[in-house]
Parts: sequence; C-alpha cells; structure tokens
Amino acid sequence: MAPALPDGETPPDDGVLPVSAAAGSAERDLGVYLHVPFCRVRCGYCDFNTYTNAELGGGANADSYADTALREIELAAGVLADPRLAAAGMPARDVATVFVGGGTPTMLPVADLARMLDGVRSTWGLADGAEVTTEANPDSVDAAALEALAEAGFTRVSFGMQSAVPEVLATLDRTHDPARLPDVVRWARAAGLDVSVDLIYGTPGESLADWRRSLDSAVALEPDHVSAYALVVEPGTKMGAQVRRGELPLPDDDDAALKYELAEEVLTAAGLGWYEVSNFARADAQDQGGTPRHASRHNLSYWRGHDWWGVGPGAHSHVGGVRWWNVKHPRTYAFRLEQGLSPAAGRERLEDATRELERIMLGVRLAEGIELEPGTGRVPDRQRSAVADLIGQGLIEFAPARRGRVVLTLRGRLLADAVVRALTD
Repeated sequence: MAPALPDGETPPDDGVLPVSAAAGSAERDLGVYLHVPFCRVRCGYCDFNTYTNAELGGGANADSYADTALREIELAAGVLADPRLAAAGMPARDVATVFVGGGTPTMLPVADLARMLDGVRSTWGLADGAEVTTEANPDSVDAAALEALAEAGFTRVSFGMQSAVPEVLATLDRTHDPARLPDVVRWARAAGLDVSVDLIYGTPGESLADWRRSLDSAVALEPDHVSAYALVVEPGTKMGAQVRRGELPLPDDDDAALKYELAEEVLTAAGLGWYEVSNFARADAQDQGGTPRHASRHNLSYWRGHDWWGVGPGAHSHVGGVRWWNVKHPRTYAFRLEQGLSPAAGRERLEDATRELERIMLGVRLAEGIELEPGTGRVPDRQRSAVADLIGQGLIEFAPARRGRVVLTLRGRLLADAVVRALTD
C-alpha cells in the first residue's frame, strides 16, 4: 500500500501557479518525471504507488495510459506558458532531463513510451544533450525493445537488479532471473544506452557474503552507474506485515553500515565514485563542475532544488518553491484529466526557512557538499559550534569546512541524518 498523500492547500482546478514561482527560474533546470504505475507483480517491500493491470478498468489501465499522460503534459504546457509567469521572469525552457519511473515503465509498449517522450519534446523541446532515462526490470525488455528505446530518444536505462542471490530476490518478491542481467546490459550497450543498475542491501536473511556476491556481479557488468539503497521496511507493505508478525527479522542498523562500507570499497575499486550517499558513477569523466558525467542528472536536479513536473497518479512536482502532488488512483487521475481538470490533489508554498532546511538536507548528501552561507566562503556564527563538533567526530571534512562548505566523510555518510540535525537544530 502506497503511503497517504500529505496535507496541503487545495490547488486550483486549472493548475495555475502563483507568480512567485517564476522567481529565479532562469537559473534552474526544468525536468519531467513520467510515472508509469503498473507492475506485473507487486513486490513485498515496495510502497510506491503501483498497481497490477488487472486491478484497473478502462481509462486507467496500461492500454490507455499514454493518452492519459499526454493530457497532463498538455495541461502542464498551458500552466508553464502562463503570461503572468513570463512577465515575472520565467523563460521558455527546454527540458534538461526526463525520467520514466514506476512501477515498471517497460510494461508499456515501447511505442507508448516513445509517444510520451514525443509529447515532452513537442511541448517544451529537449535541451542539447538532454538525459532521458527509463527504469526497466531485466525480464521486461529484450534487445529489440532496447534498440527501439534508443531510437525513440532514450539515452539511459536503469535496471532493477536488487540482488544477484536468488534467495534474496525471493524474499523481496522479485521475479527476474539474475542470470539475465549480463544479456540485458549487453543489449543496452549495443543500442548505445548508458546503463545503471539498482541494488538493495539489508534484506532479511541476506548475509555479508550475499551482498558481496551482488556487488561483484554488479561491477562485472561494467555499468556506468550503480545505486545502492538500504532496505527500509515500510508500514502497510507485505514485508512490513511479515516483520510485524515475526516471520522476518527487522533489518539491523549495524549490518546496514557494514554493507554500505563494503559497497564503498567494492564500487570504488571498480572505478565508481560516490556523488550522492547512495549513488555511484564512473569516475573517469567529469563535467565542468566536477560531477561525474554518468551521474543521474535528473536525480541531481531534485537534490539541487531545480524545477520538475511530475506526470502521473501520485506524482509530485516542484516549480519555484511551489510543490504539489497528484491524486493517487489511476482511475481518479484519468477522470479528472478527461474533465479538463488538473489532477493535483494538494499543494504547498515553501517558506524561505523550509527551502533552506531542504537545501541543507538534500545538498549535504552530495559529494560536492553544501555551502552553509552561499557565496561567502564562511561558516555562519550560529553554526560554528556545530561544525567544530562535526569535524571532531570525523563526520565532515576539515579543509572544506574552513571555507564554509560541508562535505561528508565516509563515517558522515553513515550518519548523514545526524549531520543535518546538528546543522539545523
């Protein structure tokens, strides 16, 4: 069961944004997230807003979904082209990144994914060198599908590997054969796509040897990017119920720390450097700002506070300090769009203090770190004691801290939440 949507103010039926959203927009990228809420089987640990196709009726199922999503893209085009926003300084922006997530986006025919991408392209345009990613399960694509995705304009595919150990995959309710990964990666490479693989550590019953096997299998694929996330057992999921009944043990924090340290060791040795606490990219090429060229630029736009429009049921969006979220159920989502109404269920306008808190919470997780007082190269008086304590505890690097920039050490990455609390209390 997906988590409940947050509370917020009631958004207008036409989705119009306040003029304040235009402030500073010329300095922010625009991205688009396309949510495909369908899975063949719902995994026991997952609390994303996903459905099996059999649960849904006409207008909301996979067969009609691309048309429904295109309606929201059309609505978004009108909202962002509001003359009031243009007069307040919001330029027409090409889309810098597109990310198709889910669910399992590749449950849709490639032709539908291509139509959705074409909708983004024809509505806003794609920036030169735009990053266009789709998630995929290893058993949901073949060589022809990957070649067709590349021909449609996708540049990157993120495979849900999760583990190389069949028993671990079974606990997670993952249905793919791990032996298929080398094939799908080879096919993606042949199509000219960048390749990312997603791993999960801390599954109940997973040993340290199991995790090493997964890491070794992942680096043997020679991916451009690896995401390694600690399993979080969410209330309302099948796994949450299994843990509550004592059928599965709750993941252990110390075990998770050991597995993160092992990931750092194995991935770094394979030439993959961390650029965000849970994300590693090939370190052999960097952009002008020092970010690995194969980092997920779409996810970086979230962590750096840029603008994005989230299309789909339950999708979240953010433009200029205005955040909103769509109705969760695909049937309600489709109905509202058929009526010409925004599918937004609620929204909030972020106050300056909240935006600063989120800047620190998200930015501190990046290898580039976060400036405590942007543009000054100094530590604000109110944070001097906290910074000194964090240096003393070995949680942040000494030299950047002297210049007012917080950069996590390896130990700091394990305790990133504690660093944020120290800087914001």
